[in-house]
Order: sequence, then C-alpha cells, then structure tokens
Amino acid sequence: MSGLVIAGIAVVVLLLLGMSVKVVKQYEQGVLFRLGRVREVRMPGLRLIIPVVDVLRRVSLRIVTLPIQSQGIITRDNVSVDVSAVAYFRVVDAVKSVVAIENVYSAIDQIAQTTLRKVVGQHTLDQTLSETDQINVDIRKILDITTVEWGVEVTLVELKDIQLPDSMKRAMARQAEAEREKRAKIINAEGESLAAAALGDASDTMMAHPLALQLRNLQTLVELGVDKNTTVVFPAPLMSTIGELGSFLARETAAAGPLADVLPVIVPARQAGAPPAPEAQTNGEPVPASR
Repeated sequence: MSGLVIAGIAVVVLLLLGMSVKVVKQYEQGVLFRLGRVREVRMPGLRLIIPVVDVLRRVSLRIVTLPIQSQGIITRDNVSVDVSAVAYFRVVDAVKSVVAIENVYSAIDQIAQTTLRKVVGQHTLDQTLSETDQINVDIRKILDITTVEWGVEVTLVELKDIQLPDSMKRAMARQAEAEREKRAKIINAEGESLAAAALGDASDTMMAHPLALQLRNLQTLVELGVDKNTTVVFPAPLMSTIGELGSFLARETAAAGPLADVLPVIVPARQAGAPPAPEAQTNGEPVPASR
C-alpha cells in the first residue's frame, strides 16, 4: 500500500515538474500571469513557473506577413478599382499585445483593410497609379498610430495589385497612343525646323560662292549615274550654265574672222518652257539650230 502511495506521489511530482518547466524560444518572449495578473516578461531560455498558479503566454517577435485581400474602392474621380496590398508588422511590446487586444493578427487585418479603402478613396485614379509610394507611406502612418497601443509596429505596407475596369483600360490605351502621336509630331516638327535652318545656312553659302551650286549639281549627276539611269534630269541652274557656255563660244566664233559667217551659230540651250530658237540662215539655206 505504501508503495502505491509513493508511486502516486512520484507521478504527481513529475507532472508538476513538467508543468513548471517552460522553454521560451529565441524569437519569443513569455508574458507571465500569476493568479491572473501580469508579473513579468520572461526572456528566451529555460524558465520555471509555479504550476496551476502561473500561466506563461509566449509571444512571437518575428515580422509577420499579412496579405490584405482585394478591396473594391471608388476613387476621388469616381472610378471603381480593386486594390490589394500586403502589410508587414511585428510585436514590439509583448505585454500590450496580450493584454490590450484579444487577437492582434485579426485586428491588424481589419484595420488595414479599412485604412486601405480610406486612403485610396482620397486619391484620383492617376494618383493611385503613379503615387503608390506616397499611398504606402500614408497607410503605414495611419496604422502605426492605431497599432502603437497594441504593442505592434507596422514596418511596411505595399500596394500589390490594382485592377481596372476593361473600359478604363481601353481609354487609357487610347490616351497613351494619342500622347505618343503628339510626341512624334513634335519631334517631326523640330526636325523640319532644324533642317530648314541648315538649308538656309547652305543657301547663304551658295550665294556667296556661286561655284558651290554648280559643284553640287555635278555631284547630283554623279549620284544619278551610279544607277545607270537612261534618263538624266538636268537642273535649271545647270542648263543656264550650258546656255552661257554656248553664248561664249558664239562670241568667240564671231570674233575669229570671216569664217564665222559660214559656220553654224551655236544657240544657247533652250530653257524649260521657252519658245523654240529660230533657224539660222547660211548662204540662203536654213540651218537647224543646235540643241
């Protein structure tokens, strides 16, 4: 009989000893309640408590990732969008996170959803799409003010996805296309302006140096001859030069002596649109004008 009593006492002692030994992990803190009142915070390691009298609540201090489910929001310019986000927070005061609020994770999830709707609803659609960094900061500030009393610090809030209606997507695509066309026309106009200025400078140079225009005409003819074209278009200034050359040769021939009367007269090349040159007379017989 006494052996059974001793065995029972030993079992009870072992049970009490097992209940009194607690292990707090490195990333946790233990909040010790004694008869319902907070006594102290136990640091990581092997800790002993009084069975039945003490209760140890372990609180994780690691950063928690909290997805914020998609919220249907109407922006300030009356556009309906669906916005989802993600929040990162961690417990900085283990006692407050246990005493001040029942379920800190559920509370932060709910307050994050309402704050997301509130902040995004104060911005237009363009601001929501382009100023996401500022929206993230505003949401974080509001959450920090609320959660500081719960012993929780919100480290980061990021908008994860913004869903637009199909009609709004098409309108934005048309707007982007029109913007690109506008930039293309502006660039084209600037190029035309620069080209006109360069041509003006070139014309001034050719006016100061007449031979430069002739050299440019000859270069154009060389470029045309590369393709072995059968038809050659002579620029009007080049035709004028040929006409002047013909007049010079005619004067030289006339000044050579009596033989000039029997030689055919070289007629300047006919300009585009000018009437045909008259036929020259030699010894009473018509002689066709040279062309």
